[in-house]
Order: sequence, then C-alpha cells, then structure tokens
Amino acid sequence: MSKAVIGITSGGRREEYIKSRHYDAFFSTPAPYVDAVRRAGGVPLLIPAGDVEWETILPILDGVLVTGGTDIDPIEYGGDRANPHLHPADRERDHSELALVRHLLDERATPLLCICRGLQVLNVAAGGTLHEHIPDIRSEDIHRNEAGLWAMQQVQVERDSLLAAVMGLTNLKTSSGHHQAVKDLGDGLRVSAVATDGIIEALEMPGHAWLVAVQWHPEVTAAQDPSQQAIFDAFVAKAAEARPAPVYAK
Repeated sequence: MSKAVIGITSGGRREEYIKSRHYDAFFSTPAPYVDAVRRAGGVPLLIPAGDVEWETILPILDGVLVTGGTDIDPIEYGGDRANPHLHPADRERDHSELALVRHLLDERATPLLCICRGLQVLNVAAGGTLHEHIPDIRSEDIHRNEAGLWAMQQVQVERDSLLAAVMGLTNLKTSSGHHQAVKDLGDGLRVSAVATDGIIEALEMPGHAWLVAVQWHPEVTAAQDPSQQAIFDAFVAKAAEARPAPVYAK
C-alpha cells in the first residue's frame, strides 16, 4: 500500500502572515499539522486558500485536513458581524473552504479531518451557526488562557463515537485556543465530545466514510501525546486504504 496524499488547507493570504521586505501576502500553515501527518505516514500537500478547482485537485488527494485559523465571516451563517470580538475574516478562505467541505459532505467518501476553525467550517457548511464569542455566553472562559493562547482543558468524549474508538479514551486533556463555538448544529452532524462548560468540542457524521472534527488543536501536543497523534494516525490510515498500490516498471 502506497502512502496517502493528504491535502492541508492553508491560511488566507494576509492571515497572520510573516512580514517581509519583499512580500506582503503568503499562503502558509503551521508546521505541526504537517509534522503530525508525516508521523502518521501521510504525504502532506498544501491547498492554498482560494482554490475551488476541486475536480482537478481532489483526484490527487486521499484525505483532506481543514486547519485552524481566523474567524468565519458571520454573514455565512446569519450571525452578528458587529460583534466587537470578531477576528478579521478572510473571505477568499471562507469561500474556498466552505465550498470544499460542502463538496466532501455530498461526496461522503474522502476522509475528512477538521481542526478548530475547521470544525466551525464543517458546521457552517452543513447549515449550522456559531457563537461569535464564548465569553458572551459563559461567565468563565476555559478555552483560552489569560493571554488568549493555549489552555489545557478537560473534554468528555461519547463512548460510542468514532473519536472514542480512534483515541481509546473518553476523558481527555486537550490543547485549546478558540473563542468561538458551535451554536446550532449542522444537518447530519453528531456531537461526539463536549467541554466541562457544555461547549461542543467534537463532531462527526454518521454515514460518512470517515469524518472527525475537533475544536481543540491535537497537532500541538501530538508529538508527545499518543492519544492526540492517534487522530492523525487513524485519519491517514483510512485515507491510505483506497490508495492504489504503486506499479513499478520492470
């Protein structure tokens, strides 16, 4: 069995870009996503934000990873664009990722892993909505530290979920950094994990070949935490199942 090729979505061209004297726009993704896919035995391939030529791109890929990043424009789910805590949206990225995920939800065959913003893209693509800012609905924000960065939070996973089968655990400590959350659940999605404050932390879709979405960042701790790496391992293994065996010239 040859290695699975995993498409990894990129940040928007001006989303958290690295400053340079020569360029002011970039397509990039944090290295831990790439590292986790490589440890799982996959071959990562970056999909720049804005690409919508899925008929050309998807036949090359065996699985798709939708990464974290900035907030989705609330116009995509009928939300509040005036919320003062919103991070600047990247409309090019919104359009391409929502189109990609909708295509994969219709297709139901390509393994799909969605992380943080990726979970939110999944929910919106399926017709769901988001809370623009968790502190607006919770008195305590356990999902970020005081600087707005990583916090280790407790997550409870449903025992009969795909996620529990993949990780072999139902009680987790996860690396979290999100300020938004699922509000109304998208069509066909199932909640597979929640935080101690009731915020939805994972989704999956019964009937899909393999779909896991987590609101935390497993790539951050995967190198040291086998339970988090297990998500990438199972994803890449499922993607590799359909990969044709290589043919070598004699």
